[in-house]
Amino acid sequence: MGSAERVSTGVRRWATFGHEAVDVSAVPSADERYSFETDGYLVVESFLGSDHVARLRAALQRAIARRRELERRGTPHFARPGMERTGSTRIFYLLADDPLFLELADYPPVMPYIRALLNQNEPHFHASDAFWEEGAHAGPARWHIDGPDHGFRNLRPRVPMLELKIGYFLSDMTQPDQGNLMVVPGSHKTDVEPTAEALSGFDTFPGAIQVCCPAGSCVIFHNALWHTRGPATRADGRRIMLYYAYEHPWMIGSPEHTAYRREFYAGLSGTRRKLFHDFLFRP
Repeated sequence: MGSAERVSTGVRRWATFGHEAVDVSAVPSADERYSFETDGYLVVESFLGSDHVARLRAALQRAIARRRELERRGTPHFARPGMERTGSTRIFYLLADDPLFLELADYPPVMPYIRALLNQNEPHFHASDAFWEEGAHAGPARWHIDGPDHGFRNLRPRVPMLELKIGYFLSDMTQPDQGNLMVVPGSHKTDVEPTAEALSGFDTFPGAIQVCCPAGSCVIFHNALWHTRGPATRADGRRIMLYYAYEHPWMIGSPEHTAYRREFYAGLSGTRRKLFHDFLFRP
């Protein structure tokens, strides 16, 4: 991996956002919409400001430390920890861990993309998770598409857009081979299952590329886009990512919805409640 034809860099740019009102009337642009529909994914650089990235990274460090302490004590808690070894951590169900994670769920600059690419009528939050990985580490390719039934395979031949995934880069990943997201552009439109050989490695899937972009970027992709975490062979490699997923409002609530305590939902504003299903707010 790492040759020019195998690496994708983000080329679409967006102004840095603070807490000011943002005019999003032209988001996504016609070019962005075309690129997403064609490739199945879209990279937007400079989406989060450097200070925002630093605060999210610090919040994630705190969340991981709390989860590890709960595990150490054997204390039950409502979110799956998903812990791996020290240098490679994945946690799920982020929204109650820090207000920054909840704010990101309906972050004003990202909502126009979600509405335009998924559903104009109040798309719902689906799930969240995070990765913190450092250094080189082994791991096989795990090519997959998102969704239940191994990626909504019961809806073949053409899997529709049912979930939209947003990935936020909290570490610089302009260099390949540090566990970068790998995608196969256009694979969301195929009616054919990949062969076992194609799924067997990082270099075996025709057309696969690594997504390389700086901290503060975001990647938006279709649930039927074939993807995996790429090779992590760089000793100085670092992957710190947040992933949020969204679904249509008519879909059944995800397991994450029922994992949060009643107090979490009671504290949501009326506007933010629209991200979730009505049944969560009934006695």
